[in-house]
Amino acid sequence: MINLKVNEEVRKKNIQRCKEKGILIPTFEEMKNPEKIPSKIKDELKKIGLWEINPRNLYRITWKNEPKEKGGLFGGVNFIEFPKELTGVDAKIIALVGKWFPTGAHKVGATFGCLVPALVTGNFDSTTQKAVWPSTGNYCRGGAFNSKLLGCDSIAILPEGMSKERFEWLANVATEVIATYGCESNVKEIFDKCNELSKTRDDVVIFNQFDQFGNYLWHYEVTANAILEVIEKYIKSGKNLAAFISATGSAGTIAAGDKLKEHYPNMKIVASEALQCPTILENGFGAHRIEGIGDKHIPWIHNVKNTDAAVAIDDIEPLNLIRLFNETDGRKFLKQQNIDEKLVDNLDLLGISGCSNLLSAIKTAKYYELTSDDIVVTILTDSMELYKSRIIELRDQLGEYNIQKAAVDYYSTLIGQKIDNFIELGYRDRKKIHNLKYFTWVEQQGKTVEELNKLWYDKTFWQELRQLTPKIDKLIEEFNREVAK
Repeated sequence: MINLKVNEEVRKKNIQRCKEKGILIPTFEEMKNPEKIPSKIKDELKKIGLWEINPRNLYRITWKNEPKEKGGLFGGVNFIEFPKELTGVDAKIIALVGKWFPTGAHKVGATFGCLVPALVTGNFDSTTQKAVWPSTGNYCRGGAFNSKLLGCDSIAILPEGMSKERFEWLANVATEVIATYGCESNVKEIFDKCNELSKTRDDVVIFNQFDQFGNYLWHYEVTANAILEVIEKYIKSGKNLAAFISATGSAGTIAAGDKLKEHYPNMKIVASEALQCPTILENGFGAHRIEGIGDKHIPWIHNVKNTDAAVAIDDIEPLNLIRLFNETDGRKFLKQQNIDEKLVDNLDLLGISGCSNLLSAIKTAKYYELTSDDIVVTILTDSMELYKSRIIELRDQLGEYNIQKAAVDYYSTLIGQKIDNFIELGYRDRKKIHNLKYFTWVEQQGKTVEELNKLWYDKTFWQELRQLTPKIDKLIEEFNREVAK
């Protein structure tokens, strides 16, 4: 659970730090509904860039930012609707766009959900402690960014094989950057480094996205609310919310499905992973190139009991798509297929994991034989802004891209996508997956069997967790009042 017990002595120090730096903190309610943000703060945002290290950008942790690099305010939810000409399926596939968050990725929201409750209660000391952000990429970027905005020092931990754009950006934002062995799927090495820091340093607090319920809660509230707003107009016109697709990752984003299911009980929550590391699909392991989804274990915060299916994507396929979507001849070919030019010109809004999520959505639509009356929703966690070097690397490895290659990628990867590597999960299947948490979290990370069983058997745990948002908002409001005195 999230610790909301107040340490008054440390809380006062955090208030003083925020007062000195002019920091105010948005509530969950303001992130869901930015029209409620005070006019004075909106006026200040008109002069601030989206990625600027400015405390006011805390108020841009929302799916509703105006899609501008500087000075934008707020509007509707940023999303893309993919037509049948691109997907090959009748179902309406919709994806929320993460590019227009500060840092260019929605993980900045998850880190807010972890750090802010600790800050406003005094369970983290912004004046003496460093916030540690273990990640396979975007989470540590979001954590370093929010730490900077909140006047805190930070330590970013990520695998050495992640894109150079991530490391270059972190070098200017995080207090420390630690590169661990391996690539996307080497999560244990990140955990090992966190354990080492905990044993050797007394100035660190670990905000591990894989076991921090603030990550779950932010997506349950903010991401789910954004999805509900987007689909509402389609549901009213007779459509049916059939499925929500999310990469497993830290199991933060997939938490949005829990709220969606409260509104649409018959919908499916589908967990997506890399075929090269099919943890849910086959209890498997391995390395892969779908940056941003981390695996080889089941996250502590994953409410597995609510997951209906799992799908795995061969990592070569999203790499094919980033070339099709971003190379000149790829876009030229797509426009020749009568796909809307404006959409084609905006396909750089899909990063590598976004392409994987799109393919998972297509598989889901085909597997369940969805029709034009059905809606499938997924997430574009980031954009090609963070992977430009990968296009250059693929060019060097595979040669120049051309119309012929574009045709192959379009017809084989998109239109010809199959329903292989897709499983529906029954009760016993889900329990087996949940039980895999034992080997990571009990044997390695110090959780107890009693805690593990509580996540499966105790319905009140999840109910109580989901009811914490008003309490956190009240703590934030009280904290801000003290800062403003």
